[in-house]
Amino acid sequence: MNRVESKKTRAIRRQNRVRTSLRSASPRPRLSVFISNRNISAQIIDDSVHKTLVSASTTGKDVTKGNMTEKAVAVGKEIAKKAKAKKITEVALDRGPRLFHGRIKALADAAREEGLKI
Repeated sequence: MNRVESKKTRAIRRQNRVRTSLRSASPRPRLSVFISNRNISAQIIDDSVHKTLVSASTTGKDVTKGNMTEKAVAVGKEIAKKAKAKKITEVALDRGPRLFHGRIKALADAAREEGLKI
């Protein structure tokens, strides 16, 4: 296995470890965050019915200005507002294979400021 393949497999293991702990520990919906090189997307998923309840993203929006941390803050505020409109107050953060710092932390803090409990 080369270096790139082993990096991907380690990332998939981390992601699966995070998701299984979230599903087993909490009946709350899951706030899943995905960060690409240019965009950030977040969605609140109800794992019991396998449906996306709310989603927010920077693709196709006017949020394309600024750095990635500023985009993460905008997406965090937007998803929290949409969640409050659907009467969702508590979620469990699914950070995927990433650590909780930088862009993930900025998104979570912005969602908390808008009233979403993580």
